[in-house]
Amino acid sequence: MRRSRLVTLAVSLAASIGVTLGAAVPVQAAPTDRYVALGDSYASGVGAGSYTSESGSCQRSTNAYPALYNTNIKPASYKSVACSGATTTDVVNNQLSALTSTTTLVSVTIGGNDVGFTTIMSTCVLQGETQCVAAVQAAENKARAELPAKLATVYNGIKTRAPSARVVVVGYPVFYQLGTVCVGLSANSRAKINEGINLIDDITRTAATSAGFTFADVRSIFVGHQLCSYGEKWLHALNFANLGVSYHPTAAGQSGGYYPVFRSAAG
Repeated sequence: MRRSRLVTLAVSLAASIGVTLGAAVPVQAAPTDRYVALGDSYASGVGAGSYTSESGSCQRSTNAYPALYNTNIKPASYKSVACSGATTTDVVNNQLSALTSTTTLVSVTIGGNDVGFTTIMSTCVLQGETQCVAAVQAAENKARAELPAKLATVYNGIKTRAPSARVVVVGYPVFYQLGTVCVGLSANSRAKINEGINLIDDITRTAATSAGFTFADVRSIFVGHQLCSYGEKWLHALNFANLGVSYHPTAAGQSGGYYPVFRSAAG
């Protein structure tokens, strides 16, 4: 009798585990996807190292979230045309041509260069708090006035060239954890920079939702891994030896932050 109960319990447990594992399988058949990645340096993987020779100055990394998706999920086809320094205009003029009517999955991270991320951070580092706050405010004003229309142009272009594709718009992480002891920029500068990034993400989320796309928000997963946090840093601080990687995700930031968020959103 006791042995019978044990057998019954074992069968029930195995069945329960099977149901649990089955529920974790994504609904979408990702390996059949024809995937194209678009965007700027956060999509190409600047700061994550291991850049492909074919990408040249675009610096596409094998550690970037699109490449990690390709490695782990193995879609039917994969192409990244993401490029360091890209703006929305660059995506429209130089990247949308990678899409076709057979494309079934698209990712895009874009918008930061349209409001001058790089110039803002240079101003904040070199010119002090007053100029930093003013530069971020000017970028916020520009973002509110211009970014929605620019993003809409990109998204409409994606729809036109890949009308059957699932589209995931991936945002940016907030750079700083506030309220900690931190050298470098002032607390007011750090708070203003975070405010600007949050605005870009919020504008992007609204535009993506309006287009019927999925917005993949990486802000919460980076908490505890930001600059000035006490955990493992997933973002490069200012690097005078290699300025290009400054304020970009590390390889750990791509794999631990960007990839799981995109993977969940992609289905």
